[in-house]
Amino acid sequence: MIYANQPDLRSWVSVPAGSDFPIQNLPFGIFQYRGQSPGVGVAIGEHVVDVGWLHDRGHLDGLDIPVSAVKNRFLNDLIALGKQRTRALRDRLARILETDDPFAAQREAAQFLYPQQEVNMLLPVQIGDYTDFYSSREHATNVGTMFRDPDNALLPNWLHLPVGYHGRASSIVVSGTPIRRPNGQTRPDDTAPPVYGPSRLLDFELEMAFIVGQSTTLGEQVAVGKAEEAIFGLVLFNDWSARDIQKWEYVPLGPFLGKSFASTMSPWIVTLDALEPFRVESPAQDPEVLPYLKCSGKKSFDIHLEASLTPAGGVATAICQTNFRHMYWTISQQLAHHTVNGCNLRVGDMMASGTISGPTPESYGSMLELSWRGTRPIVLSDGSERKFLQDGDTLTLTGHCKKGNVRIGFGEATGKILPAR
Repeated sequence: MIYANQPDLRSWVSVPAGSDFPIQNLPFGIFQYRGQSPGVGVAIGEHVVDVGWLHDRGHLDGLDIPVSAVKNRFLNDLIALGKQRTRALRDRLARILETDDPFAAQREAAQFLYPQQEVNMLLPVQIGDYTDFYSSREHATNVGTMFRDPDNALLPNWLHLPVGYHGRASSIVVSGTPIRRPNGQTRPDDTAPPVYGPSRLLDFELEMAFIVGQSTTLGEQVAVGKAEEAIFGLVLFNDWSARDIQKWEYVPLGPFLGKSFASTMSPWIVTLDALEPFRVESPAQDPEVLPYLKCSGKKSFDIHLEASLTPAGGVATAICQTNFRHMYWTISQQLAHHTVNGCNLRVGDMMASGTISGPTPESYGSMLELSWRGTRPIVLSDGSERKFLQDGDTLTLTGHCKKGNVRIGFGEATGKILPAR
């Protein structure tokens, strides 16, 4: 067993009940404390561990991790060291933070532990490329039912390959960044000419994304059985969508301005190692996939996901509860398919799951589905209704795994809608 994953491991750092960040998690992020230089941090309870400070004090000796990798604006250099060293780092941090404290670090806690409420969390990786998949069968079926033929909701290719498109990396922002309502062309009436103005059908998409942890060369394929070796960890992801802009522009080349204006990611990357105890079987795939997509074993994770909407000056209402285990196409299949043509990967690349919807109405992962294209308004706890997102609304995604007494969480991916310029 990975040392940090031991279910009975306890920390001398106070970890409140129900915390996303017990010692069995130790996710990585980039933090900035009171204007100091940004650096690598690890979450534990309500605190952030300054990994660079531990390096300076010799607590990371023997791990072959250069100081430049932990005193850095991005995690890319640390991730690029490979899983053997990042796993060893996570295990060393667990030993430093465990109750027995073999490194006598507790007496120095004030020097390397910062309250999370006093730090700024920054975008954790420098994202070179971003791909968004369309891997929830329930979501694809719902959308196909709304816009095409209910009896043939899935397009012919959907059950044979992980459908995806290349998105815009420059507009991915960290949780807490306000989101400006986009302007663009729409066609409110199918018989009228298009008009220009703010999107009226602004939506969220509850997704998760994985961070690529291994670079490849052009022409190289990553086999599905080795794909997880090239994945560092997972984050929460909200691929904001302007449905009216998207509807007008997407034929024939797919999403463009209706997606590229903003996407929000959570600041903490939860490693695949931390998720190991929460593996589950994926949905059965029928028809049988081609050999390069065949994989065995438990390739998905039991991650409970929730979206909540808070109107301006109001209180939060949970509007969606779903689970990552519903995904038809796994992260291993997504990565293998992405590289089957020889497309090269770079450390820090991001690949998102696509909207994660479950089999029941309350598990639909977008306003488009929850309000069924605006025909069934969502009633919030204050009695107000929503078909799509309004200015001043704050949308928050959360997610966690739980097994026995161990709960591993992802923090939040949250954004507030600002009026269009």
